Amino acid sequence: MGIKGLTKLLADNAPKAMKEQKFESYFGRKIAIDASMSIYQFLIVVGRIGTEMLTNEAGEVTSHLQGMFTRTIRLLEAGIKPLYVFDGQPPDLKKQELAKRYSRRADATADLAQAVEAGNKEDIEKFSKRTVKVTKQHNEDCKRLLKLMGVPVVEVYAVASEDMDSLTFGAPKFLRHLMDPSSRKIPVMEFEVSKILEELNLSMDQFIDLCILSGCDYCDSIRGIGGQTALKLIRQHGSIENILENINKERFRYQIPEDWPYQEARHLFKEPIVLADEEEPELKWSSPDEEGLINFLVNENGFNSDRVTKAIEKIKAAKNKSSQGRLESFFKPVANSSIPIKRKETPDNNAKETSAKKSKAGGGKKKK
Repeated sequence: MGIKGLTKLLADNAPKAMKEQKFESYFGRKIAIDASMSIYQFLIVVGRIGTEMLTNEAGEVTSHLQGMFTRTIRLLEAGIKPLYVFDGQPPDLKKQELAKRYSRRADATADLAQAVEAGNKEDIEKFSKRTVKVTKQHNEDCKRLLKLMGVPVVEVYAVASEDMDSLTFGAPKFLRHLMDPSSRKIPVMEFEVSKILEELNLSMDQFIDLCILSGCDYCDSIRGIGGQTALKLIRQHGSIENILENINKERFRYQIPEDWPYQEARHLFKEPIVLADEEEPELKWSSPDEEGLINFLVNENGFNSDRVTKAIEKIKAAKNKSSQGRLESFFKPVANSSIPIKRKETPDNNAKETSAKKSKAGGGKKKK
């Protein structure tokens, strides 16, 4: 989930901190990408129709591999250096949110069974997507694929992509829609945390409190307080402690959760679990392992041999392209001419994809 309603809140109150960028404008940049979010999107969209999914001859799902393979090639061809970040052990504070997600999947599974029995195609499509879960095997498959492609991976906690809490954790620049398919023709949305703080006229500590009040993954929010109300209260009182002290006088208006762990959530945002210096992996973008890719994708997972071979050539060509520096590095820096978002309202579509078209670089068959 990230931070509930934060995209719209920023579009309404800090539009200069958001700007639409062309996908190609990130040529030569190293971009950290939320692997789990990407895999989840691939499992929902790639080759999926109702309960049918792409599988290999052994009946194992391959939608995540097909999506990761083709989308990563697109990044490499644009001269982008992707770094995939996989989820580490979630903090204890997130257990409640994970339990809620488990419950929602269980409900969706029951609803799906009823929809299948009734033959309701629309509900089958809707509820089947809600049952999707990224497993350890999905992660391991994609790590193996990326290694064979010569793309580095790292396992840390608290890096996101479509989840807006990347900003709460202090990422200087945050990109959304980078992993959207080219067919959607949606520009990359770039957020800059320093401009967010400037436009909202908040300190980083106050912004963290704003996000906790709006609703995050680590504790419940106060019922009756949404993003706009949270912003108003933070500007008026400065911190959650002061807000609680004042709204306690009118408790009938707001329902404060019992034993509310907002201080623990705040600490997690300010001091996230990170790798020690000696544990940091070497980030190296290397040449693809051609033999390994063919064995893994074609022999083990039934991908089309000719298409995989052509895709490998694209990876090799992209590597040569990305070795070139950005043109701006040869000249003095100039003022950024990007035009910020002017519109007042920006819908938060949570990266929902409406197409279920099969990617051209893969293989496999449908699984019911």
